[in-house]
Amino acid sequence: MLRREFMTLVAGAAAAWPLAARAQQPERVRRIGVLYSLAEADPESVVRRAALEKGLKELGWINGGNIRIDYRWAKNDPELIRKFAAELIALAPDVILTSGSVVAAPVVRATHNIPIVFLQVIDPVGSGLIESMAQPGGNVTGFTQFEYSLAGKWLELLKEIAPNLSRVAVLRDATRGPGIGQFAVIQAMAPQHLLELRPINAGDPDEMERGIAAVARSPNTGLVVTVGGTAVRRDLIVAAAAKHRLPAVYPYRYFAADGGLISYGPDTIDPYLRGAGYVDRIFKGEKPANLPVQAPTKYQLAINLKTAKALGLTVPASLLARADEVFE
Repeated sequence: MLRREFMTLVAGAAAAWPLAARAQQPERVRRIGVLYSLAEADPESVVRRAALEKGLKELGWINGGNIRIDYRWAKNDPELIRKFAAELIALAPDVILTSGSVVAAPVVRATHNIPIVFLQVIDPVGSGLIESMAQPGGNVTGFTQFEYSLAGKWLELLKEIAPNLSRVAVLRDATRGPGIGQFAVIQAMAPQHLLELRPINAGDPDEMERGIAAVARSPNTGLVVTVGGTAVRRDLIVAAAAKHRLPAVYPYRYFAADGGLISYGPDTIDPYLRGAGYVDRIFKGEKPANLPVQAPTKYQLAINLKTAKALGLTVPASLLARADEVFE
């Protein structure tokens, strides 16, 4: 082989070595920190987790493959929320996904560098999480749960399914913005329906049970269960309403699935599929500040006919016709 040909071959091979080495390097594994408000064993948590991973998989992100997801389950406990928020931030993930208003706020306050996608948050502008829905700013974006005005719909539905009601107890967390906002709407709407209101604090389980038992002593009383500290206690709340024969309206489908009379609210699974899309866009270089915060696109009306029968209620045909799901 001529010297010139040999040197050309060596030079060509040397130039190809870095390209081959780069091609053989494994893709960097992206990391997602996820902080849920519910318990890990909660059936709703199981479905939400599956929806998130399904959404990510459809976009090419496989848990245990090119991504690693670190889950934490806070059970709506403020101490656990703070602890797990610190743990996830210390892992320096590429993005943090939070679920629920009570969970999102501590995470947003704790880091201004890691991208955050929140799900199911009420009034993120009013609570100071973002600057605006269209341009959230900072390192935060996500998906809202609903507007406070939806709370007025709960009164309408309760009065429609139990027209003889003259008073309503409202289970709400008075220490947090969502609880205050929802109660304010219900309070403003109550006179239109000739209803007297009585608040019950959502917090300590024993206090909730005593409050529900106390209001049930008055005839023609119903119950409105708002968002905030109620989902993790739904077994207790639904059982107490049944025990004291209180017609009750709830904010999410899974309350009706677990024995609650009627529920109306946004689809709680869809945000996890949509949230996967925002995680994907952040992985590909987009900034949370430029991703508009989105509102729910699906609302669900669910009715439990077995519970209605136990309470001696006849569900109007017009209400049944509007239901997205009926449990028998």
